[in-house]
Amino acid sequence: MDKIDHIAVQVEDVKSAVDWYCNQFDVEVTYQDETWAMLKFDNISLAIVVPGQHPPHFAVQNQQAEEYGELTTHRDGTELIYINDPFGNAIEIIKT
Repeated sequence: MDKIDHIAVQVEDVKSAVDWYCNQFDVEVTYQDETWAMLKFDNISLAIVVPGQHPPHFAVQNQQAEEYGELTTHRDGTELIYINDPFGNAIEIIKT
């Protein structure tokens, strides 16, 4: 079975969003810079991204990610590809 890795939401100000989520919920910040952050919840992670760099999406871990097309390497080292479902939703496929 594939696993949902994270959900990504867009915000204008990553630092403010991280502060808000950390004040509202018991989360761990696993990465943060000016353009994106990753917050770890117990069962899933939440990516906070700025418009123009990443679309709002959910990410799925998949062993055969290359079957969806040519993979690119993200700055965190993961290999991935973005696809759209037939309804226009962005899905990030991460190679495991």
